[in-house]
Amino acid sequence: MSQTVQGVIAPAKGAPVELVDIVVPEPGPGEAVVKVDACGVCHTDLHYREGGIGNEFPYLLGHEAAGVVESVGGGVDGVEPGDLVILNWRAVCGQCRACSRGRPWYCFDTFNAQQKMTLDDGTELAPALGIGAFAAKTLVHAGQCTKVDPAVPATAAGLLGCGVMAGLGAAINTGGVERGDTVAVIGCGGVGAAAVAGAHLAGARRIIAVDIDARKLEKARELGATDTVDATSQDVVEVVKELTEGFGADVVIDAVGRPETWQQAFYARDLAGTVVLVGVPTPQMTVELPLLDVFGRGGALKSSWYGDCLPSRDFPMLVDLYLQGRLPLDAFVTETIQIGDVEAAFDKMHAGDVLRSVVVL
Repeated sequence: MSQTVQGVIAPAKGAPVELVDIVVPEPGPGEAVVKVDACGVCHTDLHYREGGIGNEFPYLLGHEAAGVVESVGGGVDGVEPGDLVILNWRAVCGQCRACSRGRPWYCFDTFNAQQKMTLDDGTELAPALGIGAFAAKTLVHAGQCTKVDPAVPATAAGLLGCGVMAGLGAAINTGGVERGDTVAVIGCGGVGAAAVAGAHLAGARRIIAVDIDARKLEKARELGATDTVDATSQDVVEVVKELTEGFGADVVIDAVGRPETWQQAFYARDLAGTVVLVGVPTPQMTVELPLLDVFGRGGALKSSWYGDCLPSRDFPMLVDLYLQGRLPLDAFVTETIQIGDVEAAFDKMHAGDVLRSVVVL
């Protein structure tokens, strides 16, 4: 039967979030109800609140989460009640043209729960990224649940559901960073800091962190950066070249997503190097480049969706690395907060005061 729990919604475009009662239905075929233990406050949630992603208000916010499966519907055999799971927004279908070509991390027809969570009055809620985890419990497609080792704290595991995975994957999966490579990361917020950690994990010999905030540059050093560049007072392209024997970096990751930072990434890479765009631009942003420069520099210009991750492959592996002490997920958790503190957490995120605020339920 359905349950009523508390959750955080964005009621209208630009309006402050509200803590309200929501109704979570019993899981139907292929669905699962998950008791949420922890959920990170991600910039994507703020995009939803501001109307930057869609206009299906009210939204049930939250998506970077881990919790315990409470119940499952018919036909579910991948998870069962009691499993600790990380929630993901890429539940692959296994049948679309990407999946059929053996590239499920690009799945073009991902699954979400068919039923809707609602307000007490029956108003349907649109869950952020098909998850809606700023709530004591949420209803998702069972394919959005990836079982992991229960020894990992939910506060750490949940970060792999979005921001940290996006950054790690941008370095390891999309950028293909290998041992001995040189890497530059432009923008060292949560995603960029994770890209630094990913490059370090992959064995890059030089990792150059670029930002305008000294606090973020210091955190990047803690996560493996060998050098830092203050973009307020230094020419990013020239300094990256100086630090790479005059050539430029093998892989440059733009974790900001603005025309000026992407151009910095383009010109700061070595010949035949790779640019990875993981920061999300707005629809109005454009880039103009001499086409000869695109041809003459060779290499690859890539964008990274969700770190090109395959949750069933990547989440358990990264949790194992965390438990071995090789992946410092706890370093990304600046603070733990209560479910009623999400609006204040947005302010801290906007001011650059946190890598992640994590709601603990």
